[in-house]
Amino acid sequence: MDFGFEGELVEWRGPAPYYFVDIPAELSDDIKAAASGVEYWGQIPVMAQIDDTEFTTALFPREGRYLLPVKDAVRTPLGLVVGEVLAVEMSVGRR
Repeated sequence: MDFGFEGELVEWRGPAPYYFVDIPAELSDDIKAAASGVEYWGQIPVMAQIDDTEFTTALFPREGRYLLPVKDAVRTPLGLVVGEVLAVEMSVGRR
C-alpha cells in the first residue's frame, strides 16, 4: 500500500544524532494494517522517496505512531534541515 504525507524532520539526540520524519498520527492505523505479515520487532520495512531520492528503511514505532528514519546518505545531499516540512511518498514492504 502506498502512502503520501508531509511531516517535519526532527532530530533525536543520543550518542549520535538520528533524524526522522514525524508521520501524521492519522496514518498509523492504516500503516499497521498494511504491514500485517512484514512487521518485525515492531518495525515496518518501507521504501520511501523524498524529492527524487528513493531509499529503504524501517519505521520506528513511538507512542502509538511511527517515525520514518532519514539516513545521512539521503539527508545531506538533499540539504534537509531540522524543522523542515518534507513531502514523502512511501510504500510498505520491500520491492
